[in-house]
Amino acid sequence: MHRYRTHTCGELRPEHVGQTVRLSGWVHRVRDHGGVLFIDLRDHYGLTQVVVDPDSPAFKMAETARSEWVIRVDGRLRARPAGTDNTELPTGQVEVYCTEIEVLGPAAELPLPVFGDQDYPEETRLRYRFLDLRREKLHKNIMTRGAIIDSMRARMKGQGFFEFQTPILTASSPEGARDFLVPSRLHPGKFYALPQAPQQYKQLIMMSGFDRYFQIAPCFRDEDPRADRLPGEFYQLDLEMSFVEQEDVFASVEPVITGVFEDFAGGKPVTKNWPRIPYADALRKYGTDKPDLRNPLVMQDVSEHFRGSGFKVFARMLETEGNQVWAIPAPGGGSRAFCDRMNSWAQGEGQPGLGYVMWREGGEGAGPVANNIGPERTEAIRTQLGLKDGDAAFFVAGDPSKFVRFAGMARTKVGEELKLVDFDRFELAWIVDFPMYEWNEDDKKVDFSHNPFSMPQGGLDALNGQDPLTIKAFQYDIACNGYEIASGGIRNHRPEAMVKAFEIAGYGEQEVIDRFGGMYRAFQYGAPPHGGMAAGVDRIVMLLCGTNNLREISIFPMNQQALDLLMGAPNEASPKQLRDLHIRTSLPASAAKTG
Repeated sequence: MHRYRTHTCGELRPEHVGQTVRLSGWVHRVRDHGGVLFIDLRDHYGLTQVVVDPDSPAFKMAETARSEWVIRVDGRLRARPAGTDNTELPTGQVEVYCTEIEVLGPAAELPLPVFGDQDYPEETRLRYRFLDLRREKLHKNIMTRGAIIDSMRARMKGQGFFEFQTPILTASSPEGARDFLVPSRLHPGKFYALPQAPQQYKQLIMMSGFDRYFQIAPCFRDEDPRADRLPGEFYQLDLEMSFVEQEDVFASVEPVITGVFEDFAGGKPVTKNWPRIPYADALRKYGTDKPDLRNPLVMQDVSEHFRGSGFKVFARMLETEGNQVWAIPAPGGGSRAFCDRMNSWAQGEGQPGLGYVMWREGGEGAGPVANNIGPERTEAIRTQLGLKDGDAAFFVAGDPSKFVRFAGMARTKVGEELKLVDFDRFELAWIVDFPMYEWNEDDKKVDFSHNPFSMPQGGLDALNGQDPLTIKAFQYDIACNGYEIASGGIRNHRPEAMVKAFEIAGYGEQEVIDRFGGMYRAFQYGAPPHGGMAAGVDRIVMLLCGTNNLREISIFPMNQQALDLLMGAPNEASPKQLRDLHIRTSLPASAAKTG
C-alpha cells in the first residue's frame, strides 16, 4: 500500500465499498455525535467523511485531532447508513470506517478559519495566504484561473498562433506608467527595466519573420494599486500578427475571447456578435470608453431644448462654444424620493446637484427644470428620450470633456438604483477609433493618448497635414461589463512615420533612436504591416469568477500599499548588496523615520 494514500479525498464512490483504503489530507472539521467522531478529511480533490467509533484503535488519536492537522487515515469503505447520504458531496454516499490514524503535520491555533467563508481582514488573509488559499471559494478561483489560461492557450494555438517567451530584463519604455528598474552589477550606473508589456519584442518577432505570436505574459508597472489592477505585476494574453488589417485582428481575437467566456460563464449569456462602438460615441452615450452594456440607458445631447430657455443656468452655459447639456433617461424613476436621492448622491460626488424632470400621469413634466423651460420644451425632451408617464430624466451641463466622467457615473447609478442592469450576462464590445493624441494640460503639450506605436488613420499624410488632436488611430479596446479587458492596435511600421509620430509628442529623432533603437533598426530592413493586442488575464478571470477584486483570483497578491505581507517584500538590501551594485540610498526624511 502507498505510504500516504490509495485514493484522493474526492474519488471514493459506492463501487469502492468494501475496499481497504488509505487517505491523507487536512482535518476540515471534527464532529462528536454521541461519542462517535466524524472527521471531514479534505485534500485538493475533495472531501470524505471518516467515522471513528469508541471501539476503533484509532479513537484515542482521533480525539486529539484538530482543524487543519494533516493526517493519514486507514480504514474500510462502507456505504453511509440509509438517510444519511449527502447529495451535495460527490463522496456523499460513502464513508471510511477508520482503523488507524497517523498525524503527519499538527497545526497551531489558526489565525483565520479555513472552514466556511467568513470575511476576515485583508491583512490577516494576505499574511497567512497559505491558509486563505485552503478555503473552498478562493481555492476554486485559483483552479478556475488555471483552466481559463489553458482554454486561452488552446484556442490561440487552434488559431495558428505560436507561443514564445520574451525577456523580463529589458530597457525602459514610455508605455504610460512608471517602470520597475533593476540596477546592473556588471554595468555600474545603468539599469534594466521590467517590461510594462512585451510591446517592442512582439513587434520585433514580426520583423523576424514569425507570422503569429502569443504568450501569457507577465507585465510590471510601478503604479498605485486599485481594485481592478494588482500592484506591481499582472498577466496578459499578448498577441501579434503579420500582414493584417484591423478586421483580421478582430476576426482572430473575437472567437477566442467569446469561447473562453462561454466555457466559464456558468450558463450566463455571452455576446455573440460584438458591437463596434467608436470612442467618441462611447463617451457620448455611456460616459466612458469601457461601457457596461448590461445597462440599457443611453445618454443623449438635449442642448437645443435648453438653448435660450428660461432655465438660465443651462442657457448661459450654452452661450459658450463647445458646452452641451446631456440627458440621462431614468425609466421608472419619476418619483420625488428617487430624484431627491440622486440629487443628494451627486452632491456627495462633489457636484452642485443633478437637474431633473419627472413626468407624471398625463405626460405633465414636474420639477424646477420643467417649471423653468415650460411644457413645450419639456415634452420635446420626453419625446427625444422616448420616455413615458412615471419616468424621469437627469441633466448634466458644461464642457463635456470635464463632466463626461461624472455623467457616466450618474448613468451607472441610475441604472443600478432602478434595477435596470441585468447582472447575469456578459456583454462584450469593440471600442474603436481612439484619438492618436491628447492635450496634456499639466505640461501644456500634446501626448500620446493610447499606444505610441499605433498606426494613425491616414498614415504619414495625417501626421504631416492634420491637427494632431483630430487624428484617429487604428487602436481598439475590448470592453466587458464596465471593464477594459483588452487593448491593441495596428502598428506604425514605417520608420519615417514612427519618427514623425513621436516628434509630435515631443521626442526628437535621436531620442527615438536611443530609446527604441532595436525597433527603429528593424523597420529599416523590411517591416511587414502588423498588429495585435493584449487581453488582461486577471480581469477576465475576475469577471468569470464573479468577484470585483483581483486579490480573489491571484495566488499571492500584494496589499493595497504594494506590500507582500507573506514574504516581507519589499525589504532592505544589505550594505554588501548595495556596494556590489554601486548604489547608495538617499531616503526622504519621512521614510528614514519610519524605516
